[in-house]
This record gives sequence, C-alpha cells and structure tokens, in this order.
Amino acid sequence: MEVSNANQYLTFTLDNEQYAIGVAKVREVLEHTKITKLPRTAEFMKGIINLRGAGVPVIDLRLKFGLPETPITKDTSIIVMEVESQEGTVVVGALADAVHEVVEIDEKAVEPAPRFGTRLAAEFIRGVGKKDELFIIILDIDRIFNAEDISALAATREAEVAEAKA
Repeated sequence: MEVSNANQYLTFTLDNEQYAIGVAKVREVLEHTKITKLPRTAEFMKGIINLRGAGVPVIDLRLKFGLPETPITKDTSIIVMEVESQEGTVVVGALADAVHEVVEIDEKAVEPAPRFGTRLAAEFIRGVGKKDELFIIILDIDRIFNAEDISALAATREAEVAEAKA
C-alpha cells in the first residue's frame, strides 16, 4: 500500500491560533537563528538566513497576515518551505511562534474557508480542518504571496548570491 502525504500537515501556532501547511511544501524546520536584515524590503520580510551556504529569505507570516510581529522566544521556529509561482519554485523561511507536529487530517474533515469571521483573507486559506475537537486553519501557501512578493523574495535571494560572489 502506498502512503500518501496528501492529507498530512505540519501544524504550528501564530498568535495563539493553530495553522497547518501540507508536508509536501515543507523542506525542514529550523530553530530560530540570526536573520540578516535587508534594507528597503517589505515589513513582513525579516531578512535572510544562511542555510548550508544558500541565502533563504525569511518572512514573518504574522505581519503578512496583519497580526502583531512574531515575538522571538525559545519556541520560535523557521519553517523552510517551497512556494510555487509563475517564476518557478522559491524557497522561503517563515517564522512561527511554535511548530507542533505532523498530523493527518481526513479530507472529509476539512471544511471550505469561511467567508467571514477570520482575520485572514479567505484566499490564503485552503480550508479549516478539525482534529480532536480542535480547529486547524490549513493555509494555501502558494496563494499567500502575490507575484510582487515572489519577485521581491527572488530578488532578495539573487542579491545575496551576487554579494557572496563579489
């Protein structure tokens, strides 16, 4: 029997709410590390980290969603993921208050994104899953970033690569 990760999600917390993204999008989870600030970038762009010699842009999902900035604690993590765009795949790190576990959520237990009552734009949400009486907001990570954001992330990475060669 083939094991599918289509219903597996990495769960994490942002501002006391449970969120999840499909494990297929996640490359790895890192402890919080020094983030090099970059000038003249969007507020949600925290900077870049060095991941095995490659510069990876790091964003604060809280700021992207209009929430208060992520406070850095011992639980703060960086979720390194792959975001698909018209320009191809971009590797991005996202700050999370805490990363929990990989859970399996049956597709039948996922309801469509509510059109009201959520602090996030409905287009960012793939659905709301229910696991053990807990609601988990499942994010559509590819739709969180618009083309302008992806271009900025890609440019950040290219600038870092060019600087490393100089």
